[in-house]
Amino acid sequence: MAGIYKIKKGFDINLSGKARSVIGGELTAEYYGVRPPDFPGLIPRMSLKPGDRVKAGTTIFTDKKKPEIRFASPVSGILKAVNRGEQRRILEVVIERDGDEYEDFGKADPSKTTRDEIKQKLLLAGLWPVIRQRPYHIIANPADTPKSVFISGFDTAPLAPDMNFIMDNSNAHLFQTGLNILARLTDGKVHLVLNGACEPSPVLKNAANVEITYFSGPHPAGNVGVHIHHLDPVNKGEVVWYVNLQDVIAIGRLFEEGVYCHDRIIALAGSEVIDPQYYKVRSGIAVKAIAGSKLREGDVRIISGNVLTGSNTGIDGFLGFYDSLITVIPEGKYFEFFGWAKPGLKKYSFSKTFLSSFFRKKEYRLDTNMHGGRRAFVLTGLYEKVVPMDILPMQLFKAIIAEDIDAMENLGIYEVAEEDFALCEFVCPSKIDIQAIIRQGIDLMIREMS
Repeated sequence: MAGIYKIKKGFDINLSGKARSVIGGELTAEYYGVRPPDFPGLIPRMSLKPGDRVKAGTTIFTDKKKPEIRFASPVSGILKAVNRGEQRRILEVVIERDGDEYEDFGKADPSKTTRDEIKQKLLLAGLWPVIRQRPYHIIANPADTPKSVFISGFDTAPLAPDMNFIMDNSNAHLFQTGLNILARLTDGKVHLVLNGACEPSPVLKNAANVEITYFSGPHPAGNVGVHIHHLDPVNKGEVVWYVNLQDVIAIGRLFEEGVYCHDRIIALAGSEVIDPQYYKVRSGIAVKAIAGSKLREGDVRIISGNVLTGSNTGIDGFLGFYDSLITVIPEGKYFEFFGWAKPGLKKYSFSKTFLSSFFRKKEYRLDTNMHGGRRAFVLTGLYEKVVPMDILPMQLFKAIIAEDIDAMENLGIYEVAEEDFALCEFVCPSKIDIQAIIRQGIDLMIREMS
């Protein structure tokens, strides 16, 4: 296996409750939701109102700034509610499922379809949002032509699903069709990045029309931002697109079958899950249908995604658009007197503050307690140890806070996303919301460039 990129900087958080390699069946729910906050920078404009009937693939809202970008209903039924938050911001659109009717977008042969026709088909069917871009970590601009496309074939986040297991249980033909479609959208390469620490699924290692590269190392070795940084860095004026592994299958199904079918295999994991395993679901499924009867007693936090970058949905929330994992961990609503002075055998720390640092391979049942309050930035050099990119994290954070556009550009703002600094937030002794700072900087750059 030649050409492995070995990532040394980073950190693996060993949480208990990893999903065992079993698919517990196909789950359905009464309600499904599409959440506009899953799409950074989106200002949704409703195309329907509560009470309207929809099919799977029916447009329910569009992007106010780019109305050609549509967002589709994952199921057929009745648009039940539009839930709003502060300043009437749309938080979720809820659909009550009552069947399996699909909008017919027509089949198409990728080899006989032009680039513009591919874009129009993806836009019309509401599948365009699966394609995102760097810079800015937002939905790709259909007017652009990327210099390359990236697909990450593994995930190193805490309790992340095993993508090899998922692909072993997925349709290889539809996956290859999706790859062929993506290859038509760029004049450059389609990079498929696989895990160099284990044997990849035959579906992945036998994929055609792509350039396969291997990465290994601790988290965030599986982040697409790390792959882009090492293989095809983004400079000012350049654009790189990327797509989640299972979303490639949805693209292939659209062209092979003519329908919007955003299905996926997800992992239900975490120390508070009775029997962590995998399930087949439709995107946007109600969390209660997945986790409702499978949790231990007690106060828990249910996260759509991983513990570093996921969103706190609660039992009444919905699976995120890009997520293939639901994590359940204990809430940490308690105070600990002189906790820093204890040996800390049951605690977990990146530094050698506690004795647990000598047992890195042990699995821990961690909760949400922050073990301290927010304070000013402390210069410790920890951030640089968990960012495997040629970027100075502390300097970038300060440039964003100061709104220094030139410094942000020079320090690599075009290459990064919040997830690339999630570990900085974990190891931060100052308890600072670093991911929020990165998004603040990205939003500032978008405003400056528009």
